[in-house]
Amino acid sequence: MSERKVYTDYFFDEPAYNTHDGGFVPLEEPKTPQQPLKIPELLKPDKETDTDMYYTVIAQTGEVQLLPGKKTKTWGYNTDLLGKTILFKEGKMIHITLKNELPELTTFHWHGLNVPGPVTDGGCHAPVYPGKSTQIEFKCDQPAATLWLHAHPCPSTAQHVWKGLATAVVVKDDVESKLPFPRNYGVDDIPVILQDRRFHKDNQWDYMADYDPDGVQGPTAMINGTINPYFDVTTQRLRLRLLDGANRREWRLHFSDDLKFTQIASDGGILPEPVDFTHLMLTCAERVEIIVDFGKYKPGDEVTMFCDDVPIMRFRIHEFAPDNTQLPDHLVDIPDPDVTPGAPVHKVVMSGMDEEVMMNGKKFDMQRIDDKQKLGNVEYWDISNTNDMTGGMVHPYHMHGTQFRVVSRNGHAPYANENGLKDTVGVNPGETVRLKVWFNHLGVFMNHCHIIEHEDGGMMAQFEVYDPDHPKQYKLMDMDTLMNAFAKERGVKVEDLNIPGMDM
Repeated sequence: MSERKVYTDYFFDEPAYNTHDGGFVPLEEPKTPQQPLKIPELLKPDKETDTDMYYTVIAQTGEVQLLPGKKTKTWGYNTDLLGKTILFKEGKMIHITLKNELPELTTFHWHGLNVPGPVTDGGCHAPVYPGKSTQIEFKCDQPAATLWLHAHPCPSTAQHVWKGLATAVVVKDDVESKLPFPRNYGVDDIPVILQDRRFHKDNQWDYMADYDPDGVQGPTAMINGTINPYFDVTTQRLRLRLLDGANRREWRLHFSDDLKFTQIASDGGILPEPVDFTHLMLTCAERVEIIVDFGKYKPGDEVTMFCDDVPIMRFRIHEFAPDNTQLPDHLVDIPDPDVTPGAPVHKVVMSGMDEEVMMNGKKFDMQRIDDKQKLGNVEYWDISNTNDMTGGMVHPYHMHGTQFRVVSRNGHAPYANENGLKDTVGVNPGETVRLKVWFNHLGVFMNHCHIIEHEDGGMMAQFEVYDPDHPKQYKLMDMDTLMNAFAKERGVKVEDLNIPGMDM
């Protein structure tokens, strides 16, 4: 057995947990029968060659039987709710047709993917209008990881994700394929998309009824679009690709019996060394991959995953073959380049709550460039959260277009599972987290709090990655154009639009 230390706490500052929010909505165990966990299908490529992969990704409306009674109206990618898992292979050229079959504009943001901005990245500047399609292409040039695709139309990102526009994106490479990990998709390697919802009349979701500027929450956990799920365990070891896909909720996860599990990957890929836990907290948009070993259980046993003290998923143990596979103490080497001499230290300050959220004392402006970094440079970014402990919260900070290294928290070592590549990091109240950041592509990119209502409300900025020898001009989308489009699509006047955050 490994002699690695086992971490038994959630790391983050307990007084800043969302459980202390005035608007906190505690989870409740569903009263409906347990259902088999839905495993998203793999999206089939339109075509694949030795060098290229071609996909069509469709944003569409749907209906899903989530609870007994009426079906719930939903949105999804290539399916009714959430999406089919999209697989990219490192080194291949990826060609994607993006189709919008929704009644209003949306965007397709490739969260965690290192691609050019702003259009390929799919943030606010890349709307696809109803009934229209567009094409993007890029080379997949990053290591194996669990990323995700979600809508990002300013300032309606939160509502689009709440309606269901989120799905897993898995990057494969030759390094990961040689490691002793479970990788039989749907059997011992499964995505676990953690979300929460409130059901209103006729089992429908009502975003505006639930709206809270500090983040929309619901009392019912929804895992892969399943309410009260169970999973049939048929292998001793199980790989879970966990994604906090919620608008606001932090997930503090542990198993019955304080069963130990091992984290093998973070947002941007495999960790240098495995990390053992009994308790793990994810902030919004973070991903972790864990391996759970059920070797001490027998057929007929049941293991429960909890968030705080609420059961959110059961694992029903069946007969399985013994598996004595041990993880090596070192998994992969990851980049850790030296900081460019003389480079500036970027300062990002997240402040406020409710409608007063800001970044560096300003609300987001789609046509304002707030910072710049030279392509090829490696630079420090210091991310601060000014909220005090009595009234503050953990802000999950996300950068588009890169995977960074976490250097320190208030000058001290980062958490034990933060030594890999990441694109999202939770920042405690009163804390400054130092990041080491570099980029592979030019473009205008966003950085923001990933409590989605906070980014919609203005806790977002944008920066340019530039090459002084080859300067580029970008035609940036403006808010008026988007608001006029939303108004036309919804059949109302602009002044009658009900989109929280539009006046940021």
